[in-house]
Amino acid sequence: MSESQFLTLHELVKKAHQNLNYNNWDYLVGSTETETTQRRNRLSLDTLAFRPRVLRDVSKVDASTEFLGRRLRLPVVLAPVGSLELFSPGAGGDAAAAAGEFGCAHMLSSVSELSYEDVAKAAPDAARMFQLYVNGDAGWIDEVFARVIAAGFSSIAITVDSSVYSRRERDIAKRNLRRVSVPGREYQATFTWKDVERLRAKYKIPLMLKGIGTREDAQIAVDHGIDVVYVSNHGGRQLDHGLGVMDVLPEVVQAVAGRARVIIDGGFFRGSDIVKARALGADLVGLGRLQCIGLAAGGQQGVVRVLELLEREVRDCLALLGVNSWSELDATYVRQAAPVEQPAALSAFPLLDLSEKSFY
Repeated sequence: MSESQFLTLHELVKKAHQNLNYNNWDYLVGSTETETTQRRNRLSLDTLAFRPRVLRDVSKVDASTEFLGRRLRLPVVLAPVGSLELFSPGAGGDAAAAAGEFGCAHMLSSVSELSYEDVAKAAPDAARMFQLYVNGDAGWIDEVFARVIAAGFSSIAITVDSSVYSRRERDIAKRNLRRVSVPGREYQATFTWKDVERLRAKYKIPLMLKGIGTREDAQIAVDHGIDVVYVSNHGGRQLDHGLGVMDVLPEVVQAVAGRARVIIDGGFFRGSDIVKARALGADLVGLGRLQCIGLAAGGQQGVVRVLELLEREVRDCLALLGVNSWSELDATYVRQAAPVEQPAALSAFPLLDLSEKSFY
């Protein structure tokens, strides 16, 4: 894939739209019930405006960062997504390989069709993380942990916002039902802080909780020795009428108070989105739908191209803000402002024209 094939992110979105069938496209852009939480994710980003500083030497902007002992080219993790095989035959292997090639982190979903070991082989040098849905008892969890650790994953994230499977009405209305009857799903509803305490006591591997949405739960998480608090509402795919993730981030960062690292995902599509998250205290930004767009547009190389364009946007944004590195950025560089676009699944791309098949 040549660089000239895709010069903007919205061109990759259009290509993904052309390559996907109706069901898979709707699965990509849809969320739960009224899709209010998904739109609020985007709104929480769009209501933040920048306060740039000028007359500073920004000739050496560095967008890289350190996370859990690894140097990353960009503060990005390819977020865990189930059913990646809908977007690329190589699924999790392609995404992990793209992360390794570019130099960002990758988090494998436990519902990937590829085995943990196969994904590890696809990207042996990548910063590989693992995400777990609890679909079994304590013995089952320990077996998964043993396999993941043996495969060389650097950390494990336990999803905690999915005690039940939500009603995703775009899929339900078309009878496009998937993964609703996963064996052992009932265990997710019984997983509690006592289980977190057991895992923290037994394993030394860095642990994350994915799906934190309040200062109260962030506080409990760090009190339990959790290494990474992952702010997420599942991209609006679980609880409807939730807050946008960027509205939640400041209270979580305040509660964590430097005792754990912070990851956030939910509606992040542009380099400026990443900069806003970092300004308000996030360490890494997770890319879910944008990762799928890259896979659908061009497999592994499509994801690499997404990351390259994001990096260009991030570097330009930092330079125009008057900062050379993340250490110079803080909350004084953003403020609340009125949005100019109505939030929607892909409203981050106002120049995108999908009029021939408008699904969102």
